[in-house]
Amino acid sequence: MVDRPLRVAALASGRGSNLAALIAARLPVEFVLVGSDKAKAGALEIARDAGIPTVAMTPKAFPDRVAFDRALFGAVADAKPDLLVLAGYMRIIDASVVADWEGRAINIHPSLLPKYQGLHTHRRCLEAGDTEHGASVHFVTAELDGGPVVAQARISVGPTDTEETLATRLLVEEHRLLPAVVGAIAAGRLAWSGEPTFDGKPLTAPLTLADL
Repeated sequence: MVDRPLRVAALASGRGSNLAALIAARLPVEFVLVGSDKAKAGALEIARDAGIPTVAMTPKAFPDRVAFDRALFGAVADAKPDLLVLAGYMRIIDASVVADWEGRAINIHPSLLPKYQGLHTHRRCLEAGDTEHGASVHFVTAELDGGPVVAQARISVGPTDTEETLATRLLVEEHRLLPAVVGAIAAGRLAWSGEPTFDGKPLTAPLTLADL
C-alpha cells in the first residue's frame, strides 16, 4: 500500500468506452496520461474532457515498429505511472518494450483467454459454437494476449446471437470488469510478485466480479 493514489496511464486506439468506464468509476487513482496511436481516437477526447494529459503518435512517422513503440512508451514512462492500462489498444507491442513493463501493465481482451487471442473474437466464438463468451483482464507480456489472466467476466451465447449482439452485451461486462481490476490493484489486493497475487496469495484461477 502507498499513501498516495495509484498513478494510472492508459493507451487506447478507438472510441475509448473502457477508458470512459474507468474514469466514471471514480477509483482512488490519479490518471496521469492517455496515449494513442491515432490522433483522432475518441479516447483522447474523453481524456481531454476529464482534464487528463494526452499524447498521440503516428506509427507512419517512425522508421519501424520498434522505434514507434519506444517513443510512445517512453512518453508514457515520462508520466511516471504505477500502472499502464491497455484499454482497447490495438497494436502488437515489441517484446523489448513490453519487458520494461512486466507486472505494471494490464490489458482487457474480449474473450475467455486463452481462447481467441487476437482479433475477431466474437465471430470466432460463434463459429466454434460456444455457449459461453466473455472478457479477460491479464498482465501484459510479449506474447499477444498471453500474459497471466487475473479476472474474467462471462456471458451466455444464445442461438440468435450475432457478432454485434455479443459485442454489445459483452461491452457492458468489460465496463464493470476493468474498473474492478484497477480498483483491486489500487487497494493493494491484486499485485505482482513475479506472478499475480491476490490478498497476498498466488492467484490460481481468474477472479470474477464477485471476488473483486
